[in-house]
Amino acid sequence: MAQPYYEVFHDMNELGIQLAYHTIPGGYHPLHWHEELEILFPLNGDAAVTIDGKTCQLKRKHLLVIESGQVHSTNTYSDNLMIVCIHVSKHLLRRSMSDIELLTLSCIPDEITDAQFPEYLHICQMAMELTRLSIEEISASHLESEGIILQILAHLIRYFSVHSAPALSSADMNTRQRLKEIITYVNDHFKSPLSLKDGADLLGYNKEYFCRFFKKHMGLSFLQYVNEVRITHIYQELQNGDAPVSEIIEANGFTNQKLFNRTFKEIYNCTPSSVRKRKTDI
Repeated sequence: MAQPYYEVFHDMNELGIQLAYHTIPGGYHPLHWHEELEILFPLNGDAAVTIDGKTCQLKRKHLLVIESGQVHSTNTYSDNLMIVCIHVSKHLLRRSMSDIELLTLSCIPDEITDAQFPEYLHICQMAMELTRLSIEEISASHLESEGIILQILAHLIRYFSVHSAPALSSADMNTRQRLKEIITYVNDHFKSPLSLKDGADLLGYNKEYFCRFFKKHMGLSFLQYVNEVRITHIYQELQNGDAPVSEIIEANGFTNQKLFNRTFKEIYNCTPSSVRKRKTDI
């Protein structure tokens, strides 16, 4: 899916590990998912991360793990949050660790026990060392970075994994797959008109059932989600482009100016014109 913020990825190796440094604008970034396990480590600010409907606080220089397939969103509290992001493909990593897909990693700052804290602190220190290497760009820093990432993974697996995690029931697996389908569909088609009927037809539900299904599992209505996806892309274009605001709004699927203004203010606590003004003041 297209990301609503600036990102740079560095391919690491054939193990299926990628390292990225994001610069994220302040505000809400909608629910999404990916097959890779994700490790987040903010450098200069805090964020709230919602994973499968549960929200936790992620503070500066603290680390959090999002498991493969988990639906999640972020809400950042300051503009231009810098965050280290590591993506790990369990499917590819199993070449070196055959049982990796049978493990579930659970490393959320709010849930760290006293016994786990020393090891958690050590992992955060390794993440800081990873950041230092990326800044220095010294000879062989790429190899050192790769080694540190593997150490972080090894410590997470050793101290923060659950062995033989119970498999999702067939009903839960079906629900997760349905949510992935609709999230992917919205992110591929948000610039076009989207209705409740479109979402219902995609999953083979009637409109009333689809409405209840989406709200129950996503925590907001289908049309609210569609508009949030549109808003994040509009915010990015306001920051990085010069097209008139009205053109950007229309190009990203909004036809109701009043609804757009209200939704934008609710998510970013500012107006589109103020975002454009901040850009010109830089």
